[in-house]
Amino acid sequence: MRALFLSAVCLAVSACGPKIDTSPNVILETEMGLIEIETYPQKAPASAGDFLNYVDRGYYNGEGFYRVVRADNDPRNMGMSLIQGGRLDTEPKGDPIVHEPTSLTGLRNDSGTVSIARDAPGTGSAAYFFINIGDNNFLDEGGERNPDGAGYATFGKVVKGMDVIKAIQAGKADAPTEEEVVRGQYLTRPVIIKKAYRK
Repeated sequence: MRALFLSAVCLAVSACGPKIDTSPNVILETEMGLIEIETYPQKAPASAGDFLNYVDRGYYNGEGFYRVVRADNDPRNMGMSLIQGGRLDTEPKGDPIVHEPTSLTGLRNDSGTVSIARDAPGTGSAAYFFINIGDNNFLDEGGERNPDGAGYATFGKVVKGMDVIKAIQAGKADAPTEEEVVRGQYLTRPVIIKKAYRK
């Protein structure tokens, strides 16, 4: 009788068997402190899945954050505010991923969200991602930042460590670059991700 009762409880609340984490969290241990990111693989499977693959394979260990954008170095004067990181060599460890527009996922480039950097749609990779500081909704589909209007795919959100992210953004950025549009945005010394792993 007790076994039947427990079975009924399991069916009623779906509490039996292994629980599947549909929003796995990732810890980035940086030189300046910890950043915790909640990912959304159900909403953005390609983008979140690629990011989690990089984490699980150790592709971020020893890599870091290398680019910062803020009001004083945004050549378009749009108030864009973010930090960009991933592979310091910017070399993807796999094929590019399909572009997942914000209109499809429902995830916008709001403050604290994490998105995939790219050139043309379909060229993005978790080898390079960025974290929004403040609402950068001109990076959403239909936004004015990119001429193609496709926006940037969002796949996660920072749940701890925005103070660390803002400290990284405030770093000195005068590393040389041949690209005029990003001049003054590359950190003099990248902030290293010592280790990345699932919580």
